[in-house]
Amino acid sequence: MQHLQHLPTGARWTLIKHCSASSIMSPFTGACSTSAGRCPPGWLPTLKQVVITSIRPISLSCSGRPGSLQNLRCCLHQCKALSTSPGRDPIEEHRKRLKAWFGDMSIEEKQFGLFSVGNWHAEPVIAESSREENRDLMTKFGIYCHIDPQESKIIKLDEVFTTRSVEPPVKNVVLFGIVGMGKDLVVQRLVLDWCDRRFNQFDLILPFSCEDLSSQSQSISLNRLICQKYTQLKTIVPQIGSGKVRNILFIFNGLEQLKLDFRLLKNRLCNDPNEPLPPDNLVVNLVRKYMLPDASILVTMRPSALDSIPAECVDRYTRSCGFSDVEQQYLYFRNRLQVSQHNQTNEDLMKMLHKNLLRQKQLTAGCFLPSYCWLICATLHFLHFPTANMPIRTLTGLYTNFLRLHFGAGYLDFGSQQNISIVRYIAKTVGKLAYEGIEEKKVLFSEEDLERSFGLDAMTEEELNQVTDFQIDMLGFFMSPIAQQSRDPLLRFTIPAMQEYLAALYVVLGEKKTILEQVGSTISETIGKASEDVTAVLSVVSKLLPFRILAFVRLINIFPRIFRKISGKSKKAIANTMVSEMFREEDEFNKDVLEQINARILGRERESVGEVIGERMDAQSFELFPTFMAGLLAQENRSLLEQLDCTIKNVTVREIANNLKMHLSNTVSRKLAPSELMDLQLFLYELQNDAFAGEISRTLKSLNLSQVKMTLLKSFVITSVMSTSNHPIEMMNFSLCNLTGDYIKILQPILLRCKDLNLQFNNLGLDAWGEIGNLLLDPNCAIEKLWLGHNMLSEAAISCIGPSISQNRSISHLSLLHTSLGDDGLGTFAPYLRDNSSLQEINLASNHITDAAATDLVEMVKEHPTLEKIHLYLNEISDGGKQKLQSLKQAGEGVNVLVSITEGSNDSMHWTLILRNIAWNAVNQDKQSAADYLKLLQNDLHYSWQRTGNPWKKLRILQAQNQFEYLVKKIQQQRK
Repeated sequence: MQHLQHLPTGARWTLIKHCSASSIMSPFTGACSTSAGRCPPGWLPTLKQVVITSIRPISLSCSGRPGSLQNLRCCLHQCKALSTSPGRDPIEEHRKRLKAWFGDMSIEEKQFGLFSVGNWHAEPVIAESSREENRDLMTKFGIYCHIDPQESKIIKLDEVFTTRSVEPPVKNVVLFGIVGMGKDLVVQRLVLDWCDRRFNQFDLILPFSCEDLSSQSQSISLNRLICQKYTQLKTIVPQIGSGKVRNILFIFNGLEQLKLDFRLLKNRLCNDPNEPLPPDNLVVNLVRKYMLPDASILVTMRPSALDSIPAECVDRYTRSCGFSDVEQQYLYFRNRLQVSQHNQTNEDLMKMLHKNLLRQKQLTAGCFLPSYCWLICATLHFLHFPTANMPIRTLTGLYTNFLRLHFGAGYLDFGSQQNISIVRYIAKTVGKLAYEGIEEKKVLFSEEDLERSFGLDAMTEEELNQVTDFQIDMLGFFMSPIAQQSRDPLLRFTIPAMQEYLAALYVVLGEKKTILEQVGSTISETIGKASEDVTAVLSVVSKLLPFRILAFVRLINIFPRIFRKISGKSKKAIANTMVSEMFREEDEFNKDVLEQINARILGRERESVGEVIGERMDAQSFELFPTFMAGLLAQENRSLLEQLDCTIKNVTVREIANNLKMHLSNTVSRKLAPSELMDLQLFLYELQNDAFAGEISRTLKSLNLSQVKMTLLKSFVITSVMSTSNHPIEMMNFSLCNLTGDYIKILQPILLRCKDLNLQFNNLGLDAWGEIGNLLLDPNCAIEKLWLGHNMLSEAAISCIGPSISQNRSISHLSLLHTSLGDDGLGTFAPYLRDNSSLQEINLASNHITDAAATDLVEMVKEHPTLEKIHLYLNEISDGGKQKLQSLKQAGEGVNVLVSITEGSNDSMHWTLILRNIAWNAVNQDKQSAADYLKLLQNDLHYSWQRTGNPWKKLRILQAQNQFEYLVKKIQQQRK
């Protein structure tokens, strides 16, 4: 590396091994791959083995996306000369280079699975089209509507340039489509097929990026351009220019970037490939067939630019139709996520996705755009496929990268006005529409809503034309029209979460301003600059000026400070909006945000009558909106946005954070519903601010997440947030959370700090019992009360948790209610209880324990130094056995044994909870098990009523019997 110290700072370097054509170093990652495999870590070729080429710094708009030509822009059009070994076939070398460049995936791609272009077999549908159809595709909104490609002539990729024998040959083909429709996917597939010899119509393919050509300020000849971009073809360039190599295909991607003018007055006609011309003039001569008339040309463009090429210069119009077939969409998902049939969990997820694609129209409409298929794949990977060697990103980061990959750092040209970045303009217009929808609780928008958000009434003709092009090319990327019976069509966001993301972007970027703020910002900036100069001059002659003039100068200096106070109120309003939107009373009983996203993509496991699976169940629920606002304040997302000319200043973030802290602390002090508490954890995780999260998490003395369906992602989020502080946690409730061993392992750092841990109703597997055993063996374990009821405790599970119970010194209360221990299991578990030195109370109720096993247990632990109480009610203990166990208490021997559910004030006061558990078990068990369970309870109540002599207690038992009879009738009705 010392040899490279003389290289200029900021330059991007590509190292390619010169002595072996089978070894190419990736220009993105620097990793070297060979025909034999990857090079060993730390390998670096010597200067004699490499050619070092300097290229200009790569902008972030050059990051690739699935099937795009972004990689081409980064590598192919920004690299300088690459040498070719003598004696090699230039075209074969060209094939290898193109395959390496087009087959390489961006960093964003590599974070979501092991997808590669080589194993991808789903490609967008191509249909033959025309200018007239292009106009018909636009609705009254100027947004592209979806037309089934079956209504048009479908063309296979290898048929684009073929015709019947009686028809004239096809030389110039135009492929058009809106942003995200898959034009780049088609080009990438075509180039890779040619590299692999599956597309043999042309001897040579030369792809060019029009974005790169538009940045070329100097004139250049065609031969020189080819030599610069493809130096491996330098030896055959003269043959190309002379026409000796006839079967050539030029590909110009994104032709709208060049803004071609085909008028003769604007272009110089030229047929000499060695004569320098401006890049746009060069392309015009190629398309007009003045230069290389035998060459074939494929251009891709957006619909708004389709009329820029004269019709006589185009032999065939084709339209990219995206993924129009559900099976095609499903194939993309399987290949993209690399789902193996041997992984049953992932296979079940794919089946749910397939069913949802078949029955949910909005999801299918979104997947019609290949770009949205990428977003859904990335979201699924975020929700279900995180692994230890792939960092889990934030949800907001996915959407920010999604915008960056598709719009980059591009700008909109408004003529006389200052240019504005595309992403900022999207936030300013589409984001405004999205925010107004959230304010008014609506997801459908009219033409009037659209005109108001874009401000069409106050625009000049030039601005209106630019906005019209934007709506035609890009608005359909975000929104789609839906037909209304006997009414005008309305618009909705194709992906519901995109409405919430763009609304958050609109607010956080400060585009939501009052008239006072808009005027005050301009005045403050102007006065702030002018007052410095005025003050400097007046300070010299202040003695000669009247007092009133000096007072006026002071007033000028005061105005910026007044505006800062006005601006500060807006930051406070942003923080208040975050908190109020996240903790709405009407959303209290909704599922958590991550579960809602999952249901939109995969549908719900159980479909209720008349319910449309996957659609937004409540049009007024926008719980992702505050989460996205928090995520946009994270440093990583702010850095991405800054590269897109959407700056969020540090001062702004600090002011919002300070106000947010105050509002959030007041809100979380009250008891939150489990789903809201999970949303708070995600909110703090998206913010990516450990200090802020630590202050908020310290106010959470308990964590009730009961019935929140746990996943690897949720476990990671909770652990990440709660680990920002080390305060003790009084109670954590994870009952009915579908916990597994992996989840418990991730949650272990915070479980160790908990005093009261509830893991009931989780159907724990053997791996989960093993992790609980490891948890109890940890010397830092602070758990005092552990609730493990309603989980099957098998012999193998006892061997996992038993030794840990015997060695643990923190647990004082242990509940093994309804764990199916039985006599054999209790016999195995009893010695571990005897050896424990800290237990004070253990609940073994409802475990099919008989008289002998119960008596043996009591005899074994009666000398226990700390154990005071054992719950043995709802077991198969006879009346005689119950009397015997109760006599031990009366004799003052051993521990207090509770053989009846109504025995002891601590038990009789919790009838509501007891009956709820009974109802849950009775409904979810088979008929025989439910009947046996209810009979045990009935016998227990009858025994208690006979044994007690206290009239007050008899009355309470009678009341419990009445509740029980009512419950039995209700259960029988539910089971019919």
